[in-house]
Amino acid sequence: MRELQAEGRPVDPLDLAQVSPYLTEHIKRFGEYSTHELGITPDDYDAHLDIDFSVLGDDEKAAAA
Repeated sequence: MRELQAEGRPVDPLDLAQVSPYLTEHIKRFGEYSTHELGITPDDYDAHLDIDFSVLGDDEKAAAA
């Protein structure tokens, strides 16, 4: 979403409320995951999005949460 906003594209909160934050593709059920990156500390995650969610009704807010 931040990349779309940086490109000047509008982000509709109603569309964003339909997006799932959970991975559903390319998941290897039984592994083959690299462990050499376990010691690397990731950067802090900034969860703030500059999107006005006040346009959503109560049902959409609950679904987006």
